Amino acid sequence: MTPEFIIEFAKEAIMMTLMTSMPMLMLGLIVGLAVSVFQAVTSIQEMTLSFVPKIIAVFAALLFFAPWMLEQFTEYTARIIENIPMYIR
Repeated sequence: MTPEFIIEFAKEAIMMTLMTSMPMLMLGLIVGLAVSVFQAVTSIQEMTLSFVPKIIAVFAALLFFAPWMLEQFTEYTARIIENIPMYIR
């Protein structure tokens, strides 16, 4: 294993993590921004008002994107397992 291989392997793992987590993060960001604007307009500064909608949105996105995420993780894992002989050379 060369340092270039290890760096490429780590880069691919990080990109997979970012790609699969991005839908939940973006939806949480959008909901958080909408709640913040709502709080600023109404002058309501309740802590749970900013926290609970984001949690619900992230869980809803997780349920919606779970099949796609599972497919991505399965393909990535299969690709890694198929290339094990190449890794140990």
